[in-house]
Amino acid sequence: MASKSITRYDPEQVCEISVEDLEYQPGLAVRVYQPKGTGPFPALLDVHGGAWTLGDRTGAEVRDRALAESGIVVAAIEFRLAPEHPYPAQVADFNLAVRWLKSRAADFQGDPQSVGAIGSSSGGHTVLLSAMRPHHPSYSSLDLPDSDVDATLRYVLSVYPIVDPYARYQFAQETEKTFLVESSEGYFLTTDAMKEGNPFQILQRRENAYLPPTLIVQGTADENLPVQVTEQFADAYREAGGTIELEIFQDTPHAFAEHPGPETDRAVALMKKFVARCLTDAA
Repeated sequence: MASKSITRYDPEQVCEISVEDLEYQPGLAVRVYQPKGTGPFPALLDVHGGAWTLGDRTGAEVRDRALAESGIVVAAIEFRLAPEHPYPAQVADFNLAVRWLKSRAADFQGDPQSVGAIGSSSGGHTVLLSAMRPHHPSYSSLDLPDSDVDATLRYVLSVYPIVDPYARYQFAQETEKTFLVESSEGYFLTTDAMKEGNPFQILQRRENAYLPPTLIVQGTADENLPVQVTEQFADAYREAGGTIELEIFQDTPHAFAEHPGPETDRAVALMKKFVARCLTDAA
């Protein structure tokens, strides 16, 4: 049941921010974009993309800064990468990071009751998977000392997410995208794991899943995962009882929202309004 003390959020406000690099577990960095002021501010965890094998916490800095400047504490994490660390290592790191942010939110003038997450591409897969299974034994296996919070999320922002890694693997094979084939194999190791750690197939199997309010943005020119797969996922999410909004960007490619431009501005504006609605509904 939502706490009545959850903070409200005005998506039209403009804040100065500070930026600080920390570690949320030994060897893994987090960059915190903190609005200046007394708060409390809502808090958001960012998970970068990179086909589970590439990238770092700066990957979505344009978007993270824009969201922070509207009055959101944004924490962009790094995590263990494949192939050295196969599935479910990244999901476990993210699950821990959610709990870390909740336990440390007050240090950044943030509201632990408001924590949501944003993920791009493979990061969108990671965020959705943990959000749907926040108490999964493999995902919640990393200990956070002196804390009793869990990894449930208030909402999810998912940016061209890999909602079905097995379908993406098949698509990459058919279209001869060697890097995507190899990165999928390097992370999941087996096709069985691609099907098990699969947000879309979780819904198709009718697993008992958490379904936080979710916004997905994706372009019709996405060559990583056909937009039709994402549309089918959104339909299944609704049928399972979840609230989901899917915004389709015409003629835009994969990873479009990582760079400055009008489409990124439009996506960020949609995210701000979605966060405001989620936090108002939860208050």
